[in-house]
Amino acid sequence: MSGFWLTEEQEAIREGVAKLCAGFDDDYWRRTDETGNFPEDFVAAIAEGGWLGVAMPESVGGAGLGLTEAAVMMQAVAESGAGFSGASAIHLNIFGPMPIVKFGTDEQRARHLPRLISGQDKMCFAVTEPNSGLDTSSLETRAEKVDGGYRLNGRKIWTTGAQRANKILIIARTTPKDQCAKPTQGLSLFYTDREKIEAKPIPKMGRKAVECNMLFIEDLFVPAEDLVGEEGKGFAYLLHGLNPERVLFAVEAVGLGRAALAKATTYAKERVVFGRPIGQNQGVAHPLARSWAELEAANLMAYKAAALYDMGKDCGAEANASKYLGAEAGFTACENAVLAHGGMGYAKEYDVERYFREAMIARIAPISREMILNFIAERVLGLPKSY
Repeated sequence: MSGFWLTEEQEAIREGVAKLCAGFDDDYWRRTDETGNFPEDFVAAIAEGGWLGVAMPESVGGAGLGLTEAAVMMQAVAESGAGFSGASAIHLNIFGPMPIVKFGTDEQRARHLPRLISGQDKMCFAVTEPNSGLDTSSLETRAEKVDGGYRLNGRKIWTTGAQRANKILIIARTTPKDQCAKPTQGLSLFYTDREKIEAKPIPKMGRKAVECNMLFIEDLFVPAEDLVGEEGKGFAYLLHGLNPERVLFAVEAVGLGRAALAKATTYAKERVVFGRPIGQNQGVAHPLARSWAELEAANLMAYKAAALYDMGKDCGAEANASKYLGAEAGFTACENAVLAHGGMGYAKEYDVERYFREAMIARIAPISREMILNFIAERVLGLPKSY
């Protein structure tokens, strides 16, 4: 960004993505939500346009751009009305492969990244487990060293897109926790084939078209060449990608909130009750105006975080704050949009009820609001650790 505005190149990205998304209207996303059918046509169009490689190196066929450009792209997707049904269908391809980019071998990058950029390979990311939640150091999935590689056993939960993925980025413990100097040591990252891992979808509140799964991993052989980086340093590799992920969730939530606000504003202008448009009433107008302000403020924090990241500067506080602010502003905007529609806000034909359900995602994942506030309290304000 240049100051508070997008550069010409970034504006062109926004317009290009918005134009592509215009081919997938409200009816399209309503159908994916009702049927649970994955938006294959949309993802294929994104891949054909080269957008999956927006942040991947030029040496492997990507655009070589930064987090800011990726944020512009993903926000345009969500804001088009695709919401998280569209954004989550491609989210992992944007920054999910970054551990391979940053820590993989030249051979791994050349072999895997072009296939992800083209859409030929589809990946999922398996970190969270049923018994550990956000406590990644307590992961129980084990990777035992055997001839030629590793043998993995364990469970993962909330793994997005595993039903369609043929590749998986997975973290497992290679050294027992009690044998490590720090609990975050002894975890290793692998990028390997997914087909032999059992994946069971989890019925959930929204974003039906992009499923989440429980994974059951039993005696999975992973070749040694599928280890990413050095053994035992997987947790550090994960941390490298957490800030970009928070920023992308933030801008997607803001985009979703903007889509909801646009629907509500249009309805408030057109719906006439007692001889006047309902938007003339401050009880309707003020919540929408407040949401505009909240969305814009959250958006500025998100792009500040992205700019810091692209400059190679520390952005932990800003990235976490943007995810918190974006999620809250997006949710509130979706709630206000439902309420502005009155009874029709509960009807699927007006779409805002879908937005409202999807807005919960960013408040919960990939990290809770409370853990973000803990981070800011400890790392920014210098308060004692509370857990």
